[in-house]
Amino acid sequence: MNNKTAAIIAGAGSGHRLGADLPKALVKLIDKTLVEHAVAALAPVAKLIIVTAPAGFEDKFREILGDQVTVITGGVLRSDSIRIALENIGSEYEFVLVHDAARAIASTELASNVLAQLINGEQAVIPALDVVDTIKEVDAGGYVRNTPERSTLRAVQTPQGFSKSVLAHAHSSAEDATDDAALVEAIGIKVKVIAGEERALKITTKSDLARATQILLPNTEKQIRVGIGTDAHAFSVDASRKLWLAGLLWDGEVGVDGHSDGDVAAHAICDALLSAANLGDLGSNFGVSDPKYAGASGATLLAETFNKVSTAGFKIENVAVQIVGNRPKIGPRRAEAIAALSKALNNAAVSVSATSTDGLGFTGEGKGLSAIATALIVSK
Repeated sequence: MNNKTAAIIAGAGSGHRLGADLPKALVKLIDKTLVEHAVAALAPVAKLIIVTAPAGFEDKFREILGDQVTVITGGVLRSDSIRIALENIGSEYEFVLVHDAARAIASTELASNVLAQLINGEQAVIPALDVVDTIKEVDAGGYVRNTPERSTLRAVQTPQGFSKSVLAHAHSSAEDATDDAALVEAIGIKVKVIAGEERALKITTKSDLARATQILLPNTEKQIRVGIGTDAHAFSVDASRKLWLAGLLWDGEVGVDGHSDGDVAAHAICDALLSAANLGDLGSNFGVSDPKYAGASGATLLAETFNKVSTAGFKIENVAVQIVGNRPKIGPRRAEAIAALSKALNNAAVSVSATSTDGLGFTGEGKGLSAIATALIVSK
């Protein structure tokens, strides 16, 4: 993650062509909404993520995404939304990635490649694919006016990356555009084109959604399993007890009581994975009666869970965990948490979010922490 990088995810589009009566970003793709997929891809790269939501749906977006992102009300036009988001990005950020929630399964690697070009001195970078079809320019009467040479044409994707100052200047000098790079071109800035990827397709229709599903789960003959896991622990009365959460040590925070290190995020993930693979639960695999796991780290339990799931013939496609509590604040260390949990699971895809309960329940009263996780696994 680059501490000078912010990301904007445009999520205010409608879902009418997908047959949905809600914003496209809230349409489910396998185990998560499109916007959750998009956030998970950019979370390891950007320190700040701003999601633009259509008016009236802001609370729904916040409910789904927790405090890992900043949700704002988008404008009438796409460019309005980007301008509003830019106003919420502080001066400490040097680079901005602009992404569409509709391109939900664009990879973290693609975002990293765009950012690498910015760090190396480019002011505007866009991913694109070669055009394989012959393109015709057609007039209002339906007749061919021109046939461009396709060798020079590219199909542009997101995330697109910009120097923050350049993007702000471009949006202050124009009205609207469906492509931020077009606005940057208009003020005379060179735009670097890098290789895009097939999975960064724009999901607009039901057939696009089916194609995205096939990309994520290419072999429909495989067994697809989903598991849910939860865990909760109370804060310790022992002020010297260390807090381990999401595979990280949180200095200055009092830990939670438990047989192991009490990492609720790691434990919930273990529960979800074991449940998905029909291997029991956390207690039956790492019970308090076994002295081997007294004080065991969350990373240790995750690694052993990975081995059990793998031995059972399954591969982890994705894990998502939401941490519930008033403290610590997860956002500033979200990327670290993702990296730590992913490493313990042999580099599996992991997303981390957090939320509070508005003062309700034992977490809202500050008495402890809980977590809920979902796991998607497929047979090898």
